[in-house]
Amino acid sequence: MKLTLRVWRQKNAGAEGAMSTYEVDGISPDMSFLEMLDVLNERLILAGEEPVAFDHDCREGICGACSLVINGDAHGPERTTTCQLHMRSFRDGDTIDVEPWRASAFPVIKDLVVDRSAFDRIIQAGGYVTAPTGSAPEAHATPVPKADADFAFEHAECIGCGACVAACPNGAAMLFTSAKVNHLNVLPQGAPERETRVLDMVAQMDAEGFGGCTLAGECATACPKGIPLVSITSMNKEWLRATRKAAGGR
Repeated sequence: MKLTLRVWRQKNAGAEGAMSTYEVDGISPDMSFLEMLDVLNERLILAGEEPVAFDHDCREGICGACSLVINGDAHGPERTTTCQLHMRSFRDGDTIDVEPWRASAFPVIKDLVVDRSAFDRIIQAGGYVTAPTGSAPEAHATPVPKADADFAFEHAECIGCGACVAACPNGAAMLFTSAKVNHLNVLPQGAPERETRVLDMVAQMDAEGFGGCTLAGECATACPKGIPLVSITSMNKEWLRATRKAAGGR
């Protein structure tokens, strides 16, 4: 395959960025998108040019580091992570635009790399459970109904890639935050922090400068792990419950 790539290049966080055009050929349809970018970078290095900076780690669809907007879609045309997107999803001769996540809470560090530490601070605000010291508890010591376990597992699949933010027209982080709140709040182990968790994590999300949610639904459509849109409404119920309890209600 021969492709034309239009890639966002930005020297650092304070510099102005622009799209740069590159031609790549000899691309196998069985290559992943990141392998195709590896080919581009090898050629740039051999030509004495600066390679394109982009995030990646596991390349197995687990870590969520491979955050790219491809032809306007978070992670590209398939519902998967960029590292699991293969070049057979494109056609010979295509022009492909490659950009970083676009959100004020995710400032660009360099080229296609953005700072997603805002997500870390949301987790630090309440995404944990009380951890008593001592030996590990017996596996069946705390029974969990299957419906609750399934709900928790569904939300625990969130890998924090940020595709929901990149796809949202408002740059909201509600799907990410709701996944982290819901998968803990539904379990008995998460009960001690149930109210403070949702209040603190939502407050931190707002403090980070993410946009407001208007339930456009683009977040759930772009999520590579299929976190459902109903997750947001579940978190809203948790937030209202916690607010009423904090105000002395029931």
